[in-house]
Amino acid sequence: MNAALLAVAAPGPGLPAYVASGNECALFEHAWRHQLPVLLKGPTGCGKTRFVAHMAARLGLPLHTVACHDDLTAADLTGRHLLRGGDTVWTDGPLTRAVREGGICYLDEVVEARKDVTVVLHPLTDDRRILPLERTGEELVAPRSFMLVVSYNPGYQTLLKALKPSTRQRFVAIEFDFLPPEQEIGVVSAESGLSPERVRPLVGLAGRLRALRGHDLEEGVSTRLVVYCATLIAAGTSIGDAVLAGMIEPLTDDADVKAALLDVARAVIG
Repeated sequence: MNAALLAVAAPGPGLPAYVASGNECALFEHAWRHQLPVLLKGPTGCGKTRFVAHMAARLGLPLHTVACHDDLTAADLTGRHLLRGGDTVWTDGPLTRAVREGGICYLDEVVEARKDVTVVLHPLTDDRRILPLERTGEELVAPRSFMLVVSYNPGYQTLLKALKPSTRQRFVAIEFDFLPPEQEIGVVSAESGLSPERVRPLVGLAGRLRALRGHDLEEGVSTRLVVYCATLIAAGTSIGDAVLAGMIEPLTDDADVKAALLDVARAVIG
């Protein structure tokens, strides 16, 4: 099942815009009601983060988002003792706050974090649903309103940065991908203000560039970049400059690859 990025119109007041391409919303809601952790996987810019924000608002839950990176440690998630006014005070991290208060803790690109992070997550992803805090001597039991959600981009996986099967199998998994062209045109037009007729060739170009992923490019053009490009055009930027700044330059620094991408753009857009 594939999932989508944005909606042309939000389905309700206060909800981040989102359009579903399958039953991912119902699946996520069932997972929350039955206290199941969720793994979202898919390419960069296809809507995983927007989907989580939409579902948090739809379910009326606080959202604690953590952008994972190479230096992210378990202590960054759980908390640490800090000096305040001469006293040493324990300060909860985002994961601990979510467990104490309820809500969704979303770890974006979890494979980028250090290995000790997944160890901390394991007790929260089985029937125990606990978070041991060794530094405070606490063992927190997650409330029913707590939900753990993680995401990653399988295209970036390496032997050193990959979720172990023993970790993946602790989650309900939902696969995301880019929208079909006609739906993507509607999304980009709504987000940028550019007419669907003018968006159409940009989406066509994005599709051509995505086909190069794994050859000349590590990653294809995200819907986010297509929206940026269309926004520049709607603001009065020439198509050539907008495509270069919004869809080509963000993909590569290699001069030869850039020149090849520009040739593709000229062939598609003219």
